[in-house]
Amino acid sequence: MAFPKAKLDRPMLNQVRDFAGEVLPGSCAVPPYSETAFLAELGDRLKSSRMRCVLSRRELARRSGISERYIAQIEAGKGNVSIVLLLRLASAIHGSQPQIV
Repeated sequence: MAFPKAKLDRPMLNQVRDFAGEVLPGSCAVPPYSETAFLAELGDRLKSSRMRCVLSRRELARRSGISERYIAQIEAGKGNVSIVLLLRLASAIHGSQPQIV
C-alpha cells in the first residue's frame, strides 16, 4: 500500500528533531514541563477552546466520538490523551472531520 507523499515543513521538522534529541535517552536535557503540568495545561486549553466555540461537553463528545466522561478527565488534567484523539478533538472544535487513512 503506497501512501501519498506529504510536503515536509522543514522548520517544523527541525524543531521536532531538536526536541527529540533533547529528550531521548542519554541526553541530560530536562523537558520544559512535568507531565502533570503539561496535562493540566492541555486540559485548560481544551476547555477554553470548547467554551470559546460555545460547545458543551456533550456536543464535543458527539462531534469527536470521544466519551463525555473522558473529555471531562482531559479537561481536569487527568486524561493522558493520544495524538489521534487530539486530532479528533481539534477537528470537532474547528468543525471539520479528520480523515481516517
